[in-house]
Amino acid sequence: MHEWVADCRLRAATDLFVHIWDPVVLAALDGGPRRRRELRAAIGGISDKALTDALRRLLANGLVDRHAHAEAPPRVEYALTALGQSLVDGPLRALGRWTTEHADELLAAQENATARRDSPQDA
Repeated sequence: MHEWVADCRLRAATDLFVHIWDPVVLAALDGGPRRRRELRAAIGGISDKALTDALRRLLANGLVDRHAHAEAPPRVEYALTALGQSLVDGPLRALGRWTTEHADELLAAQENATARRDSPQDA
């Protein structure tokens, strides 16, 4: 029997999906290495700060690699590591399939909950 504690492996894995932009950046890198500006262009609505924060987290988790090319002007590319690719190919792709199948139901449930919360209560 596994004991569920704050530092368990399941929590460590699910923390990878806590930050909104991290899975999006991973998906954007699925096609191969990209420069920072290419990532920003591929990901609509992400700020420079949010991209910087996401890349730092993904680098720290060993999911993304940063390669600085020795040339002028400097060129830096980001790419998925083998670990990052396994996350994209496994759980992230599965979540994408689930979303395709159930997004309408999920959004409808959220809208219903908001409507119930915002409607006047019976006295």
